[in-house]
Order: sequence, then C-alpha cells, then structure tokens
Amino acid sequence: MKTDDLIKTLTMDARRPALLFPFIWWGAVGLAILVAASVFFATLGLRPDFAAAAQTPRFLFKFVVTISLAASAFVPARALSTPGNAWRKTIPYLAVAPMLIAVAVIVELFLLPPDIWSARMIGRNSMVCLTYIPLIGIGPLCIFLAVLRHGASTRPTLAGAVCGIFAGAIAATLYAAQCTDDSPLFVATWYTIAIAGLAVIGAVGANRVARW
Repeated sequence: MKTDDLIKTLTMDARRPALLFPFIWWGAVGLAILVAASVFFATLGLRPDFAAAAQTPRFLFKFVVTISLAASAFVPARALSTPGNAWRKTIPYLAVAPMLIAVAVIVELFLLPPDIWSARMIGRNSMVCLTYIPLIGIGPLCIFLAVLRHGASTRPTLAGAVCGIFAGAIAATLYAAQCTDDSPLFVATWYTIAIAGLAVIGAVGANRVARW
C-alpha cells in the first residue's frame, strides 16, 4: 500500500468514530431517561394532586428550571467528551438555570413575609429530595461516564462533573413531579445540594474511568 493510501485509510478510520459519537450521545440520553423514569416510578411515582398542582405557577416553574439545566448541561457534556476547546464556549450555558432560580427566589422573598422564609426553604421533604435525586440520577450518571470512557476527553474531571449535573437535572425533573415543596427557596436549596452531590460523584468517577 502506498503512503498516501495509508494516510487516507487512517483518516477515514478516525472520522468514523467522530461521526458516530453524536448518535452515541443521543442514544445514551434516551437510555438515561428511561432508566431514571423506571427508578422514579418504581420508588415514588407522581404526587397525588399532580393534576391540580400542574395548574400552579410554582409547580410548573420547577420544570422550567430543571429542564433548562438539563438542556444547558447536555451541550458542554457532549463537547467535553471529545478533544478540543469547543467546550469553553458551552460552559456559560450552565448559568441559565441558576439565573432563573435566583430571580424566582428574589420574587419569592418579596412576596412572602420574612417570618416564613425559613419554613419555605426547609420544606417538608428535604431529606427525601437529598435521597431520591441522587438515587434516580446515579443510573444516568453511570451511562454518561461510560460514554466518556469511550470518548477522548482532555478534561475528564470537569467532564464528569458536568455529566453529574446533567444526570442530576434529569433526576430532578422527574422528582419534581412528586415533590410537594414547590417554593423556589426549597428548589434553590435542596435540589442544588442533591445535584451538586452527583456532580462530585461524576468528577471523581470520570477521573478514574475516563482519564487517558
């Protein structure tokens, strides 16, 4: 085989995984949602007053925040799983959900008297939230770490953390359908802690399984 032919063959072989990788990510997302939904419905299920709650702004806003976080985490997670600096442009997307919840918290503080702020923040299901968001999200996180393992991330720790946020956002979206604490103060506190826990697990896990 001539040198030019060999180079062309190697180039084509290198391109095929790169072309397939986006499809692998979409397949992983679909599988992650399926796994998370299975765990959610097997352990919790929808809140009893789901239909009535779905007509209230606070309940619906929880999904605006969690879905925004999931969508904004998916982009850098995918970018970080391959070599290059394209991920730098995607990281700012992660600020969308925090900005939304920050605005909601400010509005909540203006609307509610100060003497009930702490009660709304603590809520009734803080421990349930801290238990079930990680429980629902650990399966998706393992799936995303497996994708990272077959990628070529140059920043595995950061990639793992973002995958943890992505998995946590998927889990939080499902958990929100059962959670009866709809206050933005509760969401900003306990959802954030639970998702941050998955981000830490993702960072540590990726550092072990996805490092070159």
